[in-house]
Amino acid sequence: MRRTSHPSPDHRPSRRPFGPHPPVAFSLVILGLGVFLLVLAPLLAWYVEPRAQRTPIDIDSKTVFTGTGSYFDTDEIETVPDKKITITRQVRGDVADSEKSGRAVWDVSTSVDTDKSLPAADPHDSLQWTVERWVTDRKTNKPVHCCDEEPYYEGEAYLKFPFDVQKRSYIWWDSTLGSTVTLAYKGTKKIQGYEGLRFTGTVPATKTGTRLVPGSIVGKPGGQVLAEEWYANHGIELVADQRTGRIIYAAIGPRKTLRAPGGKKDAAVLLDSKRIAFTPKTQKQQVDLADTDSGQLRMVGQTLPVGTGVAGLLLALVGVVLVVRGRPHPETSESSQHPLTM
Repeated sequence: MRRTSHPSPDHRPSRRPFGPHPPVAFSLVILGLGVFLLVLAPLLAWYVEPRAQRTPIDIDSKTVFTGTGSYFDTDEIETVPDKKITITRQVRGDVADSEKSGRAVWDVSTSVDTDKSLPAADPHDSLQWTVERWVTDRKTNKPVHCCDEEPYYEGEAYLKFPFDVQKRSYIWWDSTLGSTVTLAYKGTKKIQGYEGLRFTGTVPATKTGTRLVPGSIVGKPGGQVLAEEWYANHGIELVADQRTGRIIYAAIGPRKTLRAPGGKKDAAVLLDSKRIAFTPKTQKQQVDLADTDSGQLRMVGQTLPVGTGVAGLLLALVGVVLVVRGRPHPETSESSQHPLTM
C-alpha cells in the first residue's frame, strides 16, 4: 500500500530568519560599544574640551614689533625723527612655579631698541627695558596675585585674551600706562589669510610718574628737576583668535614725553610712533600657533563628539538588529509533524 503525506491543517511554516544567526556574545559587544560611544560623545564636548582650555605653562615665545618714529637720543641730547624702532618681547613660562601654584606663571622681558642698540648683547643698552612676572588663572585668564607677581595688574586680558573670545569690549592692561584700557570690538580681520576678532582703543595723554633730569631738557635750566612723565597711545589694535584667545596681530602707537613740573605742554619727546606692529614673521608664527591650537580644541569639542556620536548610533542600531536576529526561536513540535496516511 502506498503511503502519501499531506500537511496537517495546523502546520505553520518556520519563521526562522534567513542566514546564519550571529553569536549572541558578538551582538551584545556591538550593542555595548555603540552605547559606550553614544555616552562618550557628549562627555568629549561638555567635559573634556573645557578642561583642555588651559593656558600653557611651558610657553617660550618671542614676538617682534617694528615701525618708525622719534626718540630722545642721549648722545645728541635731542629728539631725532624718522628712525626705525623695534620692540622685542620674550615670554617664558616658569613651569615649576606654575605646577606648584596651579596658575600660569609667565616671565616677560620687553625691550625697545633703535638701530644703535640692535643687536643688543645686553638689554640694559636698549632704549627701554622692562622685566615683569604675570600670573593668571589658566581657565579664565584673569590675574592672580601671587607667586611674586610684578606689577600688580587688573583687567581681562594682557598677553592673550580668554578662551572663546566674545564679540564685545574687553578690559586690556596697558603696562606703560599702569592701568586698564577699554578695547572695543571692531569686527573681523584676516591676518596672513587667517580670520580673527579685531579690537581697538586709544589712550589720552596721562601722567604716569616723574623722572629726575637736567632742567634744560624741559626748559628749566639751572640744575636737576623732577620732570613729569606723560604717556599716550595713538592707537591700539589687536586681532585675536576667537577659540584660543591668542593674539595673531598687534599694533600700538606709543607716545612718551616729559613736562616741566606743573607744565601743561610736552617739553621733550622720549618716544613717539604712530604705529609699531608685529613683523610679518611674527604674524605668521602667531597664526600657525593659533591654527594648531584651535584645530586641536575643535577636534576635541566638535569633530570627535560628532563622529563618535554618529558611530555610536550606527553601532547601537546594528547591535539591536543582531540581538533580535540572534534570539532563539522555538522549533516545530512533534505534534506538528506531517501525519502518515494509508
